[in-house]
Amino acid sequence: MKRIEALDVLNELTAELPVVVTCAATSRELASVENRDNHFYVLDSMGLVGSITTGLALAAKDSDLPKVIGLEGDGSLLMNPNVLPTGGFLGPEKLLLIVLDNQVYGSTAGLPTYSSRVDLGAMAEAAGWTVSRAEDEPQLRAEFDRLLETTGPILLHVSIEPGNAAGIPKLLVDPVVLAHRFHSWLTARLGAHTAV
Repeated sequence: MKRIEALDVLNELTAELPVVVTCAATSRELASVENRDNHFYVLDSMGLVGSITTGLALAAKDSDLPKVIGLEGDGSLLMNPNVLPTGGFLGPEKLLLIVLDNQVYGSTAGLPTYSSRVDLGAMAEAAGWTVSRAEDEPQLRAEFDRLLETTGPILLHVSIEPGNAAGIPKLLVDPVVLAHRFHSWLTARLGAHTAV
């Protein structure tokens, strides 16, 4: 499964959920699938998706949101692996971090990451996360649906092929505009009783 194929599935499954998206090719490809107000593209901030989604999941704990979704890459998670013990310690029940693992840094000429020899799912499990895995579209759909009913923190480790989709334009939007758009969507979704 290619990244853009996984993102197409995830876009369909997360229409009513907050989705925090890692930088570079992942953000560009998801925006090319559909650029929605519930997408928060974390441009130029590699490694922070787990931190942001942990905070949002904690803030949303008393809301009717079933989950807060993070879309992360293996290289980006390895940039800030501290999110795993932090999430395990804090235990945000609504956190679902989806790691799209292609074993390379997709935006820097496909240089290898450590994930070919370091099992990111096992790291998360050791830190107290519930871990699930998917390798194709049917597994991704089934595991996502199942995990919506599972208490977090949860890491869904998705194996994808290396390589970026061709012809995807850069995402040249001011990060402040993206943050404001997402904040407005999330505030409306949570209602006036929950502050984020």
